[in-house]
Amino acid sequence: AHRASLYYGNRFDSNITPIIPKEPSHLAAMWAFICDPDYSESLLNLSPGLFTTNSAFLKVPFDLERWQKVAEQKYPHGLPKPFSSDPTQWLFNGHPKGSNNPLQVAVARLVGYQWPRQTGSSFPDCPALEPDGLETLSDKDGIVCIPPVRGEAGAADRLLNLLATAYGNEWSSDVLGRLLSDADYAGKSLEAWLRDGFFQQHCELFHQRPFVWHIWDGLRDGFSALVNYHKLDRKNLETLIYTYLGDWITRCEAQDKDSGLTEDGEKTTAARNLKRKLELILAGESPYDIFVRWKPLHQQPIGWEPDINDGVRLNIRPFVSVPDVKAKGAGILRVKPKIKWEKDRGKEPQRPKEDFPWFWGWDGKTTDFAGVGTEPKGERHNDCHDTLATKQKARSKAGGT
Repeated sequence: AHRASLYYGNRFDSNITPIIPKEPSHLAAMWAFICDPDYSESLLNLSPGLFTTNSAFLKVPFDLERWQKVAEQKYPHGLPKPFSSDPTQWLFNGHPKGSNNPLQVAVARLVGYQWPRQTGSSFPDCPALEPDGLETLSDKDGIVCIPPVRGEAGAADRLLNLLATAYGNEWSSDVLGRLLSDADYAGKSLEAWLRDGFFQQHCELFHQRPFVWHIWDGLRDGFSALVNYHKLDRKNLETLIYTYLGDWITRCEAQDKDSGLTEDGEKTTAARNLKRKLELILAGESPYDIFVRWKPLHQQPIGWEPDINDGVRLNIRPFVSVPDVKAKGAGILRVKPKIKWEKDRGKEPQRPKEDFPWFWGWDGKTTDFAGVGTEPKGERHNDCHDTLATKQKARSKAGGT
């Protein structure tokens, strides 16, 4: 079935067919007609293949007078302004109340994420938004630990405060119960949902491209942190390791001492193990590196140097590449996102072998692959690895630091 949306003159590709009325006054009637299920069925009859041909869209019989009457009944005050309560859409206003997924939106706001219209972007009939009052409850560095750490309240208490502020006078324990029930956590606590349910649901909601990462040490009551990936630069990763996790380790050591243990207890051991894995990501030595196939070798990240424009798929790889703390293939994430780093379809244009050796016949396993042959194959590999020494040499040769 086709999907219809109002067209505002943007660029489009062959998967989109703009239909522009010759008479602007006919727009509402055409919109009512095109949104009707019978229109989709007529399109399938006219063009039954996998892709509907552009010509088929204008071959469906259109009774202008009939659809003008339908439009008058459906849109007595004109076409409605664009609106979406779906947090996966750019038009979304970023407020938990009234959204399709209030808990997910509230967590995103808690770790400092904002939707485009909250950061100054505007769209036709959708202006940029003013602050909504939740900004003061957002975490500045985008790191919210589930247990209380470094003098900060635990994530559940902070989230509860944000929800109460968002709902105002409508907030109650019944509302919280309904939100948890809608998230399949009826009768359970907000902290239980954060620890066990949030991240998997977050991955599913945002099509396996999570932007709030749940990093943990593998223990149900151990160290866990919700991290805004958009803010997770090298400095904030160091803050996560040496400030938040460091404080947790110090507290666990004190508890071990108070308990009379002569060696690290379970929580201390798990936390130290997580610290080592995070330090592997920080250093970025192969195979815990970031690889971006469209960047030349001298521009490949050295250590944790993420560029959010490269996308979640590439930047999250080190976090699932380190040895698992619990779930198979998830590394230090609460669950494994359904992401693969197989080569993509299509071919790349010819690129210099020295700068893009992976386009020259990579065998799928060699680290520091230098390229082979006299002609590039152009295959779009996404799981290559280069050592720090190789990347640093290429960067130095190109005049970088």
